[in-house]
This record gives sequence, structure tokens and C-alpha cells, in this order.
Amino acid sequence: MPVTRLLPSPEAHDLLALTRDIAAKELLPRVASAERNAVFPREVFTALGAAGLLTLPFPEEFGGGGQPYEVYLAALEEIGAAWSSVGVGVSVHALSCFPLFTFGTDEQRARWLPGMLSGERLGAYCLSEPHAGSDPAAISSRAVRDGDAYVLNGAKAWTTHGGEADFYTVMARTSDDGPRGISCFHVPAGTPGLAFDVPEDKMGLTGSTTATVRLEDARVPADQRIGAEGQGLSIALAGLDAGRLGIAAVATGLAQSALDHAVAYAKSRETFGKAIIDHQGLGFLLADMAAAVGSARAAYVQAARFKDAGLPYAREASVAKLVATDNAMRVTTDAVQVLGGAGYTRDFPVERFMREAKVMQIFEGTNQIQRLVISRDLAR
Repeated sequence: MPVTRLLPSPEAHDLLALTRDIAAKELLPRVASAERNAVFPREVFTALGAAGLLTLPFPEEFGGGGQPYEVYLAALEEIGAAWSSVGVGVSVHALSCFPLFTFGTDEQRARWLPGMLSGERLGAYCLSEPHAGSDPAAISSRAVRDGDAYVLNGAKAWTTHGGEADFYTVMARTSDDGPRGISCFHVPAGTPGLAFDVPEDKMGLTGSTTATVRLEDARVPADQRIGAEGQGLSIALAGLDAGRLGIAAVATGLAQSALDHAVAYAKSRETFGKAIIDHQGLGFLLADMAAAVGSARAAYVQAARFKDAGLPYAREASVAKLVATDNAMRVTTDAVQVLGGAGYTRDFPVERFMREAKVMQIFEGTNQIQRLVISRDLAR
């Protein structure tokens, strides 16, 4: 059922209506088959890009939608409600564009942003490593200056769109100066020395390719470094705050879909002479699910409004990511319970929703890391 929202403009309402229409026509008809067969839907991202839905929060002068972050996240929720793998992919693409847009030179933005923001070129974000996930300051991939280029070596783990993307935003170590020794690079697909492992065999989000990216003497021109040497970690952490809001919105959409399916089933299924939604035990469970979805939405909207107002929002982003993804796990689990044995079969999508919700508590910083971020902010 359509979500009732308070949006800042009539244009925003029209944009959400467009997003729902595209989701219904382009995403929902193919999601079950693609997820069952682990098919990456590259053409879907092209369609979303053509509709201007990949890069809504970026300024119009660069080809973006010029929308407040609150509106972008509402659209992302609608996409995530239809197909979580695509919602996550849109969020990751925006995250991969963030360093260039925010820290790139005018020449770099003019050179790369139009293709990135049009959807012609899909991005990937390479921060995590096999032994440096929750602690990005510990990354060991190296970028060694060699004349007018850098030579990159190392492995970047858990890369969404790994092997599918057209460009990779890569964090690599340019010195041994701890957190201040990391730099950021724009690495196009096809760069010699850029290779990919076999995609991970995951329990959910199987329509989203996740693979380790290998850098084997990959030579990257110096003018493809984004920001100053040693600025990479601060660039990465700034981007993660926005990325966490993206995941919060996708998780909220996923939970909303689970709630919608559970309510529809509970209205149609009868026991003891009445619909099961009219039994207090089920009705109260559905009420708790609705409260969880609403609180998740309120959390990400609050954080987005802080961001749109130019206020610090790191703590609010962590709260939104924590609340939305924990609630998504609970709501999808309860949706399976509402459907009973039917919910445990693949005849209904709620079992897939449950599998998809789990990873959202893990990526973009585990929820334990979110609690650490929040508690440290409280201690200041």
C-alpha cells in the first residue's frame, strides 16, 4: 500500500509517484526470477538512470536531480520496497559518486560526473578488506607513486557491483602514517591489473553481485587521485554517514513490503470463523510491525533533515541505520510467522525478505559499530 508522507514540495510527490510506477513496471515483474537465479540486473540501473533516479541528491548543474536528501531517501525506500538488491545498488552508486562530487577538482567533475550521474556508468565503493572491515584505518592495500601515476596492489573485499561496475572508488594506503596515510582513487573498469574473484555465494540479495576486487600492479594516473594524499579516510568516513542513511531507507522499504504482505495474508486467511487479523494475537503482532516500520522511517527522515539543514548528522545516521535494520530483521521474521507454514516456502516472498534483512545489520558498518559511534558521541 502507498506510504503516506509529508514531503517538501509538489514536485517531490510527483517524483515519488514516478518512482512507484517504475518500480511496479520495471522491478517487481523480474525480482523473483532474478533473485532465484542470482542474475545481476544491469539494465534496471540503466532505466533508473534514464529516469533520473540514480543520483537525485546531486545538483542539477552536474546532471543530478537537485533534490533534498529527505526526498532522495523516500524514493530509495520505494525502490527498496520493490527490490532490495536494486535499492542497495542505488545507494552504493551514490556512495561511489560522493568522493568525486565532494572532494574532486573542477576538471575531474567535468570529466567524470556527467556519465556517473546519468546512469551510463555504474559505480562500486572499495573500502573494506579481508582483515579491515569495521576498522577501515587498518587497510593495507598500497598505492605507490611512480612518476605521473600510482601503482596499486591489494584486495578489497565485499565490493557491491564487483566485476559489474564501470568505475571503482578505491581507498589505498599511500604512506604508513596510520589513518592519515590513506588516499582515494578513481579507477575505471578495464584498468590493467584490476581483477575480480568469483562472486560471493550469499544467503540473500543474490541479485546484487558482491565480489573481492584485486589490484595487481594496477597503474592509475595521478590525476585520478581524489582529494589530497592522506585524505582518503576522512573522505571515506564522510561518505559512510550518507551511505548509512541509504541503507536505512532500503531497510525501511523492505520492512514495509513485509508488513504489506503480512497484512494482506492476515485479511484473507480465516480461522475459527474470522480473518486471522481479527484475532488479537495476530492483530497485535501486526500493530508492532507497523510501529517498527514507522519508527524506522521517522529515524531516517530526522537524520536526512539534519543533513539537508547543513547540521552534523553522524550520530543521527548511525541511529537511523541501527533502528531501521534491526527493525527490518524483526518485521521480516514476524511476517514469516504471520504466514505460518506458507511463509516458510518460496511461494511467498517473505522468506526472501527475511534473508535479505540480515545483511543490512552487517554492511555499511555493523550495528555493533553503530552503537559504538552513538555511545562515543554521547560521551563527548
